[in-house]
Amino acid sequence: MSLATKLAPAPALSLKDPTLFTDKTLVAGEWIGAGAKSFDVTDPADGTVLATLPDLGLEETRRAIDMAATVQKSWAKTTAKERAAVLKRWHQLILDNADDLAAILTAEQGKPLAEAKGEIVSNAAYLEWFAEEAKRIEGEIIPGANPNQRILVLKQPVGVCAAITPWNFPNGMITRKVGPALAAGCTMVLKPSEMTPLSALALAVLAERAGVPAGAFSVVTTTDAQGFGMEVCKSRTIAKITFTGSTNVGRWLMREGADTIKRLSLELGGNAPFIVFDDADLDAAADGALLSKFRNSGQTCVCANRIYVQKGVVEAFTQKLLERVAKLKVGRGSEAGVTMGPLIDQRAVKKMEAHLSDAVSKGARVLTGGKPSDLGGTFYEPTVISGVTQDMILTREETFAPLAPIIAFEDEADVIAMANASEFGLAAYFYARDMKRIFTVAEALESGMVGVNTGALANEMAPFGGVKQSGLGREGSHAGIEGYLEMKYVALAGL
Repeated sequence: MSLATKLAPAPALSLKDPTLFTDKTLVAGEWIGAGAKSFDVTDPADGTVLATLPDLGLEETRRAIDMAATVQKSWAKTTAKERAAVLKRWHQLILDNADDLAAILTAEQGKPLAEAKGEIVSNAAYLEWFAEEAKRIEGEIIPGANPNQRILVLKQPVGVCAAITPWNFPNGMITRKVGPALAAGCTMVLKPSEMTPLSALALAVLAERAGVPAGAFSVVTTTDAQGFGMEVCKSRTIAKITFTGSTNVGRWLMREGADTIKRLSLELGGNAPFIVFDDADLDAAADGALLSKFRNSGQTCVCANRIYVQKGVVEAFTQKLLERVAKLKVGRGSEAGVTMGPLIDQRAVKKMEAHLSDAVSKGARVLTGGKPSDLGGTFYEPTVISGVTQDMILTREETFAPLAPIIAFEDEADVIAMANASEFGLAAYFYARDMKRIFTVAEALESGMVGVNTGALANEMAPFGGVKQSGLGREGSHAGIEGYLEMKYVALAGL
């Protein structure tokens, strides 16, 4: 498929604060421009080059790590209140510049502008949340074995951390990781996706303005993801790696980090079941399915990948979903009224087509969509298919595209077995009214997160993360800061 599109040329990016759009990257407290090695960041809607950034290597990565180690010692000695104040300033600066940040995000990632701003604002809240959690890092004193002893338990920062973030939520995945790290007294070296680094750099500009110390937060822009990953895995300075991305890469990080006993937080692949029972509010269920499945063109780790509908209501639900899908408008994310942007690249299109072709070859029927958009490029029509069975690839693999497969089921036992027949366990959703069913199903689903009568899960107060092959650790809630803290036992005697 040609990248050529029928779109009008994108208007020049107009920002209230043009300094947020930078072609330099922040490493060890210095802004570095493109040198002998560089790479282009493009608009997925039409392939237009947005910026050319430095393609950094091991020398810059090591410099960032060394500086982070030096700064971490002094940063950890600041009071929790001081660290909180910095994070709160950063949070407010993000809100003040949300329109500009959304414009940058839409330009490099493609999602509709309103959706981009939603990502900016909702994920900035993680900085505010962890600013407050910094002041609630509490130890304890435990009675000793005899009257002259006390057991003192301290919680201290793990040290220097590394983060590797994906392209689908290039702002959100950063604030969720950097926020708790800085709150705990750690420092961070970040490698953003080479497809969406401009959002990371804009956040770095604001972090610097907020008072994050030079070197406490570095952004290493590179196309050598494996080289960066290997360096942080083998580094004895890096205490923890936090990663959001594929399960295969998560496995690789675990293997390569084993020699240094690396602490890991991993938010990996998903294959979320979305279940509609016969007692559900079908309008609410159709709204939830639309939100969960087609947000960000289906390119979210928690999107509904398998839609199970009880046989008695499958026709009624399908019709309601089709009515809503028909109202989706595909186009450039910056254009008014657009609700679904392009897929990120041609590989995403090919995966969508492979999953769709496999399903159709095994008996699935296309109800709407099913082909590339007339806009060309990486735009694809929102697609709904019926007659899906458990032997199709899309029930085992994450599609990461706007493909909604509808699978009919008989009863609770039937659908729980199908929903759990996956190596993944990140998110699950179901719609029902019966309270006994709600508790039974919520407890039976093998998933780190379950949405009951809702298609949205994430917020800063909730522990976000998965089970099985979907990862380790949690982001958000009071649990989100624990992964950046070590517990130290101090034996006090002679009292």
